[in-house]
Amino acid sequence: MATPEECRAALEQLSRSMATAEGNVRSAAAVDRSLSCRLTDLDLTFTGVLRDGRIQEVAQHPGAPAAKADIRLTMTGDDLVALVGGRLNFAGAWASGRVRLEAGFRDLLRLRTLL
Repeated sequence: MATPEECRAALEQLSRSMATAEGNVRSAAAVDRSLSCRLTDLDLTFTGVLRDGRIQEVAQHPGAPAAKADIRLTMTGDDLVALVGGRLNFAGAWASGRVRLEAGFRDLLRLRTLL
């Protein structure tokens, strides 16, 4: 099972990857939205803000998110690490229910480029 530290490192890696992206991926990440990533197996949530193509203001909280973020992800810590590491395909994980993504319709359209 992934540790909270490994999950934070995966989110930091995702943020770095988004910051160095170009073209459609860069513009898709250049939104200003609140973000939460609930890790069910660790009973913890990371929150932050997707701004200027990066995940900023990352904080860790026990349990479920206290507030509803604009973009909400739910998965296990192992799946987060595997997704960021390229060992798990997002579309397949989402279709099978391993990863849950909730966001407004416009955000979903914009995020499809990232996924």
